[in-house]
Amino acid sequence: MPEDVGGSERMLEQWQANIEQKARRYQEMAELVQGQSITETSKDGLVRLTIGSNGILTNLEIAEQASGKRMAEVSAEVMRTLQRAQSRIPELLQQAMAETIGTQDETANVLFGEAKKNFPAPPAEDVPPPPRRELDFGVEDEPSPPARHRRPPTPPPPAHRPPARGPEDDDDFGGRSFLS
Repeated sequence: MPEDVGGSERMLEQWQANIEQKARRYQEMAELVQGQSITETSKDGLVRLTIGSNGILTNLEIAEQASGKRMAEVSAEVMRTLQRAQSRIPELLQQAMAETIGTQDETANVLFGEAKKNFPAPPAEDVPPPPRRELDFGVEDEPSPPARHRRPPTPPPPAHRPPARGPEDDDDFGGRSFLS
């Protein structure tokens, strides 16, 4: 029976050593991933941003040339660039896993799957939306006729004032018939 106890102790020691080794590799992976960042530049070069390995924006640069664009276009480009950067996080995680714990580890595959779910690939179509048009029915929206066909503005009609009332006029008709 002492041999069985000795074998059990060796098995527990080996199991504990494996757990400690795995914990060290996971710690190495966490440190490797935490120390990395991703920088992405927009296709037109006007937006450049950096995110941490957690997907949080750490730096944003917008070129002066973007001031000529509509703010809706600039903000949409920032969001597209951010999504492209975040979509690279699973790749970053997979590379760190391959260097530390291996890609066959079940827990590593769960982490990788979560990263792909949280940071999906950006849409294939990277075309900015058309500008939003607003309708304004003000006078300035009406096209003005060519100069040779313009008519002078017509003056407003004179205001009609009732004749002054005398003391003998106690009705409200100003001396006129109410039928007219």
